[in-house]
Amino acid sequence: MTLQTPQDIDLTACEREPIHIPGSIQPHGFLLAVRLADRTLVYASTNIADIFGLDPTDALGQPFAEVLPVLAKEFEAQLADPPPAGTTRYVRTINVATVSGERAYEAAISRSGECAVLELEERPSGSVSSLDALYPTLRRFVEQLQGASSVDILYSLAAQDIRRMTGFDRVLIYRFDEQWNGTVIAEDRNDVLPSYLDLRFPASDIPAQARELYRRNRLRIISDANYIPVPIQSRNPEPLDLSDSVLRSVSPVHLEYMRNMGTLASMSISILRDGRLWGLISCHNKEPKRVSLQVRNACDFLTQIFSLQLEARENTTLAENRVRLGSVQTRLLAHMAAEDHFIAGLVNHPDDLMLLAGAQGAAVLTQDHCWLLGQTPGEDQVRALFAWLSHHHQEDVFATDRLSQVYPAAKAYTERASGLLAISISKAHSSYVLWFRPEVVQTVKWGGNPQKPVQEEAGSLRLHPRRSFEIWKETVRERSVAWDRSEIEAARELRNAIVGIVLRRAEELAAISEELRRSNKELEAFSYSVSHDLRAPFRHIVGYSELLKKHEANDLSEKGRRYIDTIIDSAYTAGTLVDNLLRFSQMGRTALKPRRVDMHHLIDEIRQQLAVHAGDRRIEWVIGDLPEVTADPVLIRLVFENLLDNAVKYTRPREKARIEIGSTRSDGETVFFVRDNGVGFDMKYIDKLFGVFQRLHRMEDFEGTGIGLANVRRIVERHGGRAWAEGALNKGATFSIALPDHTMIEGAA
Repeated sequence: MTLQTPQDIDLTACEREPIHIPGSIQPHGFLLAVRLADRTLVYASTNIADIFGLDPTDALGQPFAEVLPVLAKEFEAQLADPPPAGTTRYVRTINVATVSGERAYEAAISRSGECAVLELEERPSGSVSSLDALYPTLRRFVEQLQGASSVDILYSLAAQDIRRMTGFDRVLIYRFDEQWNGTVIAEDRNDVLPSYLDLRFPASDIPAQARELYRRNRLRIISDANYIPVPIQSRNPEPLDLSDSVLRSVSPVHLEYMRNMGTLASMSISILRDGRLWGLISCHNKEPKRVSLQVRNACDFLTQIFSLQLEARENTTLAENRVRLGSVQTRLLAHMAAEDHFIAGLVNHPDDLMLLAGAQGAAVLTQDHCWLLGQTPGEDQVRALFAWLSHHHQEDVFATDRLSQVYPAAKAYTERASGLLAISISKAHSSYVLWFRPEVVQTVKWGGNPQKPVQEEAGSLRLHPRRSFEIWKETVRERSVAWDRSEIEAARELRNAIVGIVLRRAEELAAISEELRRSNKELEAFSYSVSHDLRAPFRHIVGYSELLKKHEANDLSEKGRRYIDTIIDSAYTAGTLVDNLLRFSQMGRTALKPRRVDMHHLIDEIRQQLAVHAGDRRIEWVIGDLPEVTADPVLIRLVFENLLDNAVKYTRPREKARIEIGSTRSDGETVFFVRDNGVGFDMKYIDKLFGVFQRLHRMEDFEGTGIGLANVRRIVERHGGRAWAEGALNKGATFSIALPDHTMIEGAA
């Protein structure tokens, strides 16, 4: 036999208190739990001894129909079809014969495991006996709701009509925030209890398990904070789960809390939104007070109507905001469509970009650029925030109204960015659009110091509920106005639109790239075919012209011999051009064979070759550090042959030529440069410099075919590198190539 009595609950662990299995009920009714399988009485409150003259010890384990035949017959239909777990069904008011005479009880049934739980609550004297008496109040409330012009009026109407039906001294509308702190947003009261309007109460006042019971069981009443709990008795060692009970005894901590507040009776009605606890209608009375089950059910019905109307109003506001922000988004899409790049459509129209999220500042970031608009942190600070988002938040949309709590570095600029709304517009290249809101300093009025006092009692620390509810003010900093759902949705829709634009552009570029690849292959094949087929005719022209000059020279005039020399020179030049073109076309068709190349040795060999053609020219060679590289040795030789040959050629007008060859290290690549003091070039023609057949000097002044630098760039790019040049007329030029340290080489076998 187990007697379930209130235990010495560990008040230092309110969050873990098992309030759904208190083992007792409030004394204004009695409880019977009947096992559905065999209809035996499994649990009973001990006060059935006083009410029916039954010994609970003898009654437990007996058929319900034998222990209390009248009640068994009364509830036969309910036991045959009990409500599902998580709900409580009001049955009706019935008259019950007790040892002290016939009494009226209001009956309810719920389910707990394998049992049906019957609870009979004695009806208060003089209470409303039917819903008919409450109908005028309910009807008036519905009519007033429809005419309410704001949600604040809705709150006030609910508080007024709940107090009118129940007669409590004070009725509060209590709303939870994201941290489960509650704020009193409406109130109706008499002069007996003080006003709590606009006061905030900490989440610890209603622990998580209590909030879950409020969500599951919408209505709870405590008639007297000084009541003596009635134990539940059973032969079953498992305590009875009273989550859906209407008589369930409450936590001693909560009763102490009520007494400290100066309220000896309370009733709460849960306000649910989409199955989630949104807030409470909390009723208080200075003296003990009973409210009939009929009235409580009417209050529950009124609260549900209020919740639906509130949801409809909020949805209307949300829809209006969506329409307003949708027009802003449409303008932004038009701006993006009108620009060559979508980012220009955003940064060139900062007012619309900030208006979309109701922000005072915005930033658009990519790996290479940062655009700041309006009131924002500094560029370095925004880039650091960008790096943090890239590494710690992978979601598409991130929003917070207290940035410094999740990103402490933001404490340095809370006046500009206490709130952040961010969308990731590219996972591959880590790009973001950020919106900022400044700090809004608030003074929060708490209903007493939110920190519960800890006192030592009997050698252990005991956590007490607050004893004082005097207004306790707190200044809240480092927070912005919260982002509402319509603004977050607008940002998400903008992100989806941008991603769609990026994907569409990527598909277009991919199609263009494929077409260019195909055209390049056709052009290479054509160049190879033409240059290969032209080599023989040009050789024939040169060969036969030289034979003509050798054997028929005596019969030709001086002018005729000059014509033949011109033909030979032109055919030789054309043949050289064809050979270079053939080499250029072959460069994209053959696989690279990379290996380690000794650059000092390579440069020395090329210098020796050039010295033969330079004759007695005065050339000062300055050779710096030249590290080894991994490259195709044949092609990398061709690169430096072209660069050094050009340096020698274009310094010819100088009395003393100076050619410097060196290297630098930067960001995982080696940069080689060839610098000379030659004739240089005009930088406005830089785009032509590496093109095929492009020359910046007259052929009469400097020989060449215009393919050498095109070969340089093509070879370097096939190695995963890049080539560029800087120069000025008559002040020399510097040609540079960058080769990566660890990059896959295109076409490498």
